[in-house]
Amino acid sequence: MIALRLMITVAAVAATELLRAGTATPADSLCARMETAGMVDAAASDPAIKVSLMYGRDDNFTGAAMYPEGFATAYLHPEAAAALARAQEALTASHPGLRLLIADAARPMSVQRKMYRTVRGTPMAPYVSNPVNGGGLHNYGLAVDITIVDALGRELPMGTPIDHLGPEANIDREDELVARGTITAAERDNRLLLRRVMKEAGFMPLRSEWWHFNLRSRAEARRRYRLLDF
Repeated sequence: MIALRLMITVAAVAATELLRAGTATPADSLCARMETAGMVDAAASDPAIKVSLMYGRDDNFTGAAMYPEGFATAYLHPEAAAALARAQEALTASHPGLRLLIADAARPMSVQRKMYRTVRGTPMAPYVSNPVNGGGLHNYGLAVDITIVDALGRELPMGTPIDHLGPEANIDREDELVARGTITAAERDNRLLLRRVMKEAGFMPLRSEWWHFNLRSRAEARRRYRLLDF
């Protein structure tokens, strides 16, 4: 935790200087705000962890990029970053060569609002936390969307892509999905491996999305942590 606190201090000072100099791009500004809010680079907690932010591109369920161009850092609350490092350690111990891949992490409320506006009035709306209700765990840096990749960077098959909206992504009916041939037994086992290492590290899965994990409950987040309201 001392190393993580040092990371926060150094990053926050650098972020402040960028803003003062007036040379920050929109991506730089978002990084600066994240770091000033106490978030840390989650991939820095373990060099094995990989990052490919799906909302930095337009090939996600909204069909549009949510983050500014060039924003590519997965930020998390320090406690979540430390837990993710433990998950990677557990994965490495049982399956050397496999790595966690972060698809989304801390998400400021400005991005949450943009995302909700994009899907409002569509069948996709129930899958996005309404910012009017305070957002979700991503907005505290306490949730991560994640999968596993092999030594060549290829995602392990999980039955659906990350961000798939539908019952095929549910984790409470996987045996049924296998029995119906919707997903394979190997795909179910890959999901189980992901859940095992994440749960061992202290994360909690989300019933409807095999890729989503929370470190804290929403009630605890609201009581003890700072909302990324920028």
